[in-house]
Amino acid sequence: MKDAFGAPQSLLVLGGTSEIALATARRLIALRTRRVWLAGRPSPALDAAAAELRGRGADVHTVDFDALDSASHEVALGKVFAEGDIDVVLMAFGVLGDQARDEEEPMAAVRVAQTNYTGAVSAGLVCAVALQAQGHGSLVVLSSVAGERARRADFIYGSSKAGLDAFAQGLGDALQGTGVQVMVVRPGFVRTRATAGRPEQPLATGPEEVAEAIVTGLRRRSETVWVPGSLRVVMAALRHVPRPLFRRLPV
Repeated sequence: MKDAFGAPQSLLVLGGTSEIALATARRLIALRTRRVWLAGRPSPALDAAAAELRGRGADVHTVDFDALDSASHEVALGKVFAEGDIDVVLMAFGVLGDQARDEEEPMAAVRVAQTNYTGAVSAGLVCAVALQAQGHGSLVVLSSVAGERARRADFIYGSSKAGLDAFAQGLGDALQGTGVQVMVVRPGFVRTRATAGRPEQPLATGPEEVAEAIVTGLRRRSETVWVPGSLRVVMAALRHVPRPLFRRLPV
């Protein structure tokens, strides 16, 4: 059996151009990972990511994957698992949306929800079934502290992440005893292309810090990882702040 925790030999990334996912892939390749699949929409960015990881010594392949096309997930991801066991699946796709626009354009809000939640449920279950069939593996789900409590500033995005987080926790419970581990990662504000130009929040981190936390979590077989770790305490307190007061907080 391949080592699915800490030093995986194979990695499947859903969201193959994610800066966090690619930072994680680099760290894993430096340890032991030799076979990588990058799943995403065909693009020069996806090709460039694959080429960069090949330059680090990995055997890298790309596969067409669209989070919004749930009907295609079983076939697309099935092709990957048909090529051999996958030790770690990193589910790293998602969109932030534009809160002000999305409130005025319901279909734009729906797109955020379908990408971050519906697409993740579909892909997550397809991967869970495949991991169970091979008898081992780890599913890493990039959630967000935004899902811990809805904020006026980003409740559409936050609600989609809240759904994803609850789904991932439940899936992890359902997979207990199967040899498959689900790890939920809850970063705060991460400095990436997606957040460029947005006001930086307290306890902000970068892709490398999140990647380091993911690799450490895999080694420890963690069920939940906060990035930075201090967010666990902060969110435990904010969860219990009365709503009238919470609305006034600069969060």
